[in-house]
Amino acid sequence: MSKKSITEIKEILSQKPLNAAFVAELKEDSRKGVQQLLLSLEKKQEKERIMVEKFKEMSRFEMALYHKGCSYIAGIDEAGRGPLAGPVTAAAVILPKNFILPGLNDSKQLSEAQRDAFAEIIKREAIAYHVAIIQNEEIDRINIFEATKKAMTEAIVSLDPQPDHCLIDAVRLQHLPCPSDSMEKGDAKSISIAAASVLAKTTRDAIMKDLHTKYPEYGFLSNMGYGTKSHLESLIKFGPTPYHRQSFAPVSQAAQSSKRKG
Repeated sequence: MSKKSITEIKEILSQKPLNAAFVAELKEDSRKGVQQLLLSLEKKQEKERIMVEKFKEMSRFEMALYHKGCSYIAGIDEAGRGPLAGPVTAAAVILPKNFILPGLNDSKQLSEAQRDAFAEIIKREAIAYHVAIIQNEEIDRINIFEATKKAMTEAIVSLDPQPDHCLIDAVRLQHLPCPSDSMEKGDAKSISIAAASVLAKTTRDAIMKDLHTKYPEYGFLSNMGYGTKSHLESLIKFGPTPYHRQSFAPVSQAAQSSKRKG
């Protein structure tokens, strides 16, 4: 029987489940193209193995709480504390005990395409989730830290069912309906917090993309409201929009500068 072409082999190797017997046969194929495909396959499998191990490592807090009798564990994270414009968002997510999504990590470590794809999976498979949004006017009124805590608390109390335990990224919250743990860089340590990180960021990014259509001169599509050089230059040139945080120094300074020019 004639050997399969490199293109045919590549197509077969991309299918799931992988045919182990076919792979074993390919190891005897001396063609350079075939051996390169096998090398690529090995690298891909190793990458997948590492992601699975990372996912298991990031599940250890949840597993410990399940072992203690918890059923609904919520991860909580925020997005947008640092930007000069737009809201701060916070997400709370309760994942099912059997949830598996290798590659899930702190949203900042993922590409935009990965975040968007993961967000759809999380929303589809989560037992419950909620994303709270605190607008810039409220941030100016109560300060960004209090606004962040308010968003996180709102996200938690809006969950149905309510959680048995909360795992929160960095921030300590009081008067919650259940026990909680706060952990630094929790979005890289807990799958529940990582899931919340993805939902908080994708929600906020969508808002900033919409604002970009209204105010394209500020570059919100690329800077998401953060104080990049071009954003600061636009602030000085055009003054703040209604969506800028007036209590943040670069914005208030730009507003004053704009008044003097006027």
